[in-house]
Amino acid sequence: MPFIRHPKDFWSGVLFIAVGGFALVYGSKYTIGSAARMGPGYFPRILGILLVALGAFILIRALRHDGPAVPRWKWRPTVLVIGGVIAFGYLVQWLGIALSTVMLIVLTSAASHEFRPKEAVISGVLLAALASLVFIVGLGVQLPIWPLQR
Repeated sequence: MPFIRHPKDFWSGVLFIAVGGFALVYGSKYTIGSAARMGPGYFPRILGILLVALGAFILIRALRHDGPAVPRWKWRPTVLVIGGVIAFGYLVQWLGIALSTVMLIVLTSAASHEFRPKEAVISGVLLAALASLVFIVGLGVQLPIWPLQR
């Protein structure tokens, strides 16, 4: 495609448009309401419109400005990040939010070539404490903090 001068931005724009389009289609199943009384479809539609507009802007810009080619796909970070999020979702009921959050942070941090286990564990512990405070104490989400605490 010789008319695409900035392939990286072009495909980013396409991705934004696709996600925004999905939000618009999915959000159209719900009532929109008004700005004063938002319905369940209000946020997905507004978000979808903003994503499509941003994607169109990035895509058009990619056709006008030169830029680097799309780098080779790296599977290890992709698998670690997606696997970490899926593992968190499955294990949070059994391990509790504290241990699941630490596991998530350490596993996804390992996706970086600058991974340092000690820093990842410290970050995980701090974020686990914050997540426990915000979601369980502050918002009252019904999740155990520690394993098998029900």
